[in-house]
Amino acid sequence: MAGQGRQVTLVDLDIVEPCYTLRPIQDELERLGVRVIAWSTRETTGLGETGTPLKPAARWALRRPGDIIFDVGYGVEGSKTLNLVEGVGQESSFRVLAVINASRPMTATVEDIVDHVRAMGRIDGLINNTHLAEETTMEVVQEGARIVSEAARILGIPVVATTAVEPIAKQIGPRDGWEIPVRALRRFMPRSFW
Repeated sequence: MAGQGRQVTLVDLDIVEPCYTLRPIQDELERLGVRVIAWSTRETTGLGETGTPLKPAARWALRRPGDIIFDVGYGVEGSKTLNLVEGVGQESSFRVLAVINASRPMTATVEDIVDHVRAMGRIDGLINNTHLAEETTMEVVQEGARIVSEAARILGIPVVATTAVEPIAKQIGPRDGWEIPVRALRRFMPRSFW
């Protein structure tokens, strides 16, 4: 989005898994034009064993111009952190998208995804992000697209996109096997474990 000239702010609200954060890649993302609201390592103590307090700027992030993207962490506990953001219930353009990896044990089947998403509360759409890190193949992504699309049908919500790293996205083409738009990804997160 930033590469398309849009004003983008990425907010790290992941207080569930604070050891896997935007801290190590914050400067890199900002050089690419993405404003990041996240604690820097020098601003924190410990290794996250007691959780992470909310950075004050994150609470007011919806008052910033442009596109605001919140990383709330994985699962039901992560989705609860949205309640800490001022104005989240009043913002008409706000959408909650659940990113689903059908290769993870807790979201490996249609039934698992349906139960998982229902437990999260408000979800406006799904993103199929099925992968096996460096072992991902086109077949893995397409099987995830099938599973996530079926879960979305049961839930009555759309699948907004299927994501894949650039080489695999090129193999799949502009749409996956279920006519969902494919978005190519460049991976930053392998460098973000601190």
